Amino acid sequence: MSELIDNARRRKDLLKHMILELHAGRAPEAVRPQLIRLLGEVPYGDVVAVEQEMIAEGLPVEEILRLCDVHTAALQGAISQTGARTAPEGHPVHTFQQENRALEWEIESLESLLAGAQAMAEDAEAKSLVHLIRERFNHLMDVEKHYLRKEHLLFPYLERHGIKGPPTVMWGKHDETRRLLRGAMDALGSAAKAATAGEIVAMAALVLRPAMAAISGMIDKEERILFPMCLDTLADREWVEIARGSAEIGFCLVDPADEWKPDLEAPEEPEGLAGPIRVNLPSGSFTPEELAAVLNTIPFDLTFVDREDTVRYFTQGKERIFARTRAILGRKVQYCHPPSSVDVVEQILDAFKSGRRDRAAFWIEMGGRFLSIEYFALRGGGGEYLGCLEVSQDLTAKRALTGERRLLAWDEDEPDGLP
Repeated sequence: MSELIDNARRRKDLLKHMILELHAGRAPEAVRPQLIRLLGEVPYGDVVAVEQEMIAEGLPVEEILRLCDVHTAALQGAISQTGARTAPEGHPVHTFQQENRALEWEIESLESLLAGAQAMAEDAEAKSLVHLIRERFNHLMDVEKHYLRKEHLLFPYLERHGIKGPPTVMWGKHDETRRLLRGAMDALGSAAKAATAGEIVAMAALVLRPAMAAISGMIDKEERILFPMCLDTLADREWVEIARGSAEIGFCLVDPADEWKPDLEAPEEPEGLAGPIRVNLPSGSFTPEELAAVLNTIPFDLTFVDREDTVRYFTQGKERIFARTRAILGRKVQYCHPPSSVDVVEQILDAFKSGRRDRAAFWIEMGGRFLSIEYFALRGGGGEYLGCLEVSQDLTAKRALTGERRLLAWDEDEPDGLP
């Protein structure tokens, strides 16, 4: 039989026929053995081409989206990646794959927690278990940045190469996953104050595992189809542009340490752009390098959250008070805090947005240090809310100051002239 379908066209026609059978209601387990027997391993390029052809021939994207998981299940393990390129460390695809491994770890951790609930008596109190599950789902919510980088960086470049079907279908699956995750978070929030093990088991079946399965399914689609196709299609210069835009959106659960630098010819310098770029402000200007140095030298930590509650920036001083990585960039600030403190975060932001308050101050003692944590509302010229600034400072040494110091002193124990 293999010689009858040896050419690519016949293979694609057969693949299309089988997918249409699935869409007509034939069970995946009935189609899968026939598919594997006739085709062996399906090249990932054929899956992409067939999906595009079906959309071009009039099959609504909504219909492909509705049964996408069905034909993916039928093709599970049968998609060949023979000859597919691998991404070097630091490459945008390598970063996507690192994020997938982190998401898989979170899902495995959740499975362990849910198995623990199943092993408990149905009426056993499980508030602490809900807290742990909610914390893991907080981390899964970070998949939003993974999807945004695909939607706003990866997909536009694929479309320039005429590949429009898979991005359209995947974007729809992203939105489905977002809805499932929101439903899971709402359910966990309602159960946070009181829940039994039996209620967790029921919740897992109804809302938690469907959200986890949606993320796992997308990981499979990415690894088997999307990433090999992208590596074959996009040029290094396009990947450079994707890499440049990635940090602005942020990374999911990981902070890529490696920087990918392809060997590209330097583009010609456009006319009129001679000299360093400056950031112009009402009272002066900086080069970006100078501005970064100033912000990283001031003796406290700053974190900026925009009007949409998204973390956009943090300083990187020598001595950090609280750990920060670039993985928080582009993440909703609510998901950067443990579930137990989210209500306080929401209260502060609501008060800032409504104009009732402009500042919230806290101070704590931790590990022998006296720490100040303040939140400030940022407002435009007309008073409109622009975002929130978190300012954290270690005041231990300054709090202990007494008397005066009017002369310069650079003792061995005080190399910077400060206690």
